[in-house]
Amino acid sequence: MARTYSYSADFDAETEELFKEAVFLGEGHNGIVYELPDNKAVKIFQESKCCKEEGEILKKVSRSKYFPKVYNMGKFYIVRDKVEGHRLDHYIKKKGFNYEIAENLYYLIEEFKRLKFTKLDARCRDIYITRDNKVMVIDPKQCYKRKVNYPRHLMKGLDKVGVLESFLEDIRLVDKKVAREWEKKYKQYLQNDEVE
Repeated sequence: MARTYSYSADFDAETEELFKEAVFLGEGHNGIVYELPDNKAVKIFQESKCCKEEGEILKKVSRSKYFPKVYNMGKFYIVRDKVEGHRLDHYIKKKGFNYEIAENLYYLIEEFKRLKFTKLDARCRDIYITRDNKVMVIDPKQCYKRKVNYPRHLMKGLDKVGVLESFLEDIRLVDKKVAREWEKKYKQYLQNDEVE
């Protein structure tokens, strides 16, 4: 559940002007997000450290089709592309799951490898499905700090909405070896989780 804070950001003049037409989109653990004109969004952070970390990640991945483009950054805010679509878990509950989404999630994890992420994972709530079933990551966190070598949180989220088996079946069609590896690691994770 989101915590409500009092947010304040010292915007530059251009962002200040855009913010006059801002529309609230949502609030998460690290910040609050508003839609801006011209299909942009601004995320205002509670802590400058989180803003800096997310901004640095978005700059490093700026050429990737899986992440929003950054236009401007301040100490407590980032102006970036607004990601259209629906959260992955919400999308699945509403419209179901299909091979195309599974394949796109596989290629998202492959992109994480290409970008040299040490965390090959993302939560369902941080992945959006666009109109054409493409995937976008809205909230990259600790991608170069944490070490997770398979999509554990993603699989946990897919399990929670009842499509993990479909996902793994589809991944087997794309890459049998990876599907076996992910399934084995996820089962080990569940067994370790039960023991604790």
